[in-house]
Amino acid sequence: MDFELPAGLIELRERVAAFVRDEVIPRERDERPDVDALRDKARSAGVFVPHLKLDTIGMCVVFEQAGRSLLGPSALHCAAPDEGNMHLLSLFATPEQRTRFLDPLIEGKISSCFAMTEPAPGAGSDPSMMLTRAERVDGGWEITGRKWFATGASSAAFAVVMAKTGDDATMFLVPATTPGFRLIRSIPTMGTHDITHDEIELNRVRVGDDAVLGEVNDGFKLAQVRLGPARLTHCMRWLGAAQRALEIATARAKEREAFGKPLAGHEAVQWMIADSEIELHASRLMTMHAAWKHDCGEDMRHEASMCKVFVSEAVNRVIDRAIQICGALGISADTPLEQFYREARAFRIYDGPSEVHRFVIARRVLKR
Repeated sequence: MDFELPAGLIELRERVAAFVRDEVIPRERDERPDVDALRDKARSAGVFVPHLKLDTIGMCVVFEQAGRSLLGPSALHCAAPDEGNMHLLSLFATPEQRTRFLDPLIEGKISSCFAMTEPAPGAGSDPSMMLTRAERVDGGWEITGRKWFATGASSAAFAVVMAKTGDDATMFLVPATTPGFRLIRSIPTMGTHDITHDEIELNRVRVGDDAVLGEVNDGFKLAQVRLGPARLTHCMRWLGAAQRALEIATARAKEREAFGKPLAGHEAVQWMIADSEIELHASRLMTMHAAWKHDCGEDMRHEASMCKVFVSEAVNRVIDRAIQICGALGISADTPLEQFYREARAFRIYDGPSEVHRFVIARRVLKR
């Protein structure tokens, strides 16, 4: 593995970093940040949808800079779930599907959601428990079921819907205006609410054969194609936030005095800073190695699972230490740390909880 980044990628990384620093972070405290205005500026700066022509390593490098602000991915139009859906459609959409769904999604004219998770007793971490069904009818398919935590469904123009088709599953592109497609509610959740996490009902939703994404009964395979790289990009976005948290904490430790010297002079604080630096470095290397394997065409599911566990837990620890170092300031809204803390907690759950990934990792090791 060559650790040297191409000059063009370094240049893009610096432009994204500068845009987030100069344009996005100053808007973080706005009551309603104008994302459309930021996207216009991102277009002018040449950093709008920066991931589309990058390999996995390139995406990881850029996403770390975008993630330094929770507003950054949305401003650059590389946030979940749209980013993952762009990746999925770019690989499997037909020319007609690209024109109807992918092109306007890339341009930022519409948004999307990914509907796989279901409320109990349906599919959560175990997709084999999926209860949503798609049955053959004249001229296409009829889909019935319920999904929840379909992030962004309340404003989405279409959903990528997973439904059982026999013993396997199939993905369907379902416009939100399709009869029978109904938003039940936006689920109240921990954290901010710049994007909703929604529950939807599909009541005998009729779609044609042209709504099938990829091939019939390839749904679980397509889900892995989408979720593998998405786990890595989630890791890097959150590493950006955690890196910024450490920088805020170290700056505070150098300026705040207690017991006769700056906080940075106390061994207890030094060890917290050191532990965070170590975990950030290890997290970054793990994620970049998995991205390198993916770019080489190798199976990186095992490495992606390890990244998802290690990075999600490390990020939570780094942010927690930053708050501890900053003390009362850390739990105030005068820094972004308290918001990072609330939002980062879900990272250990979505795209596979740590416990499920540990189960999968151990199963592979035992089989090996």
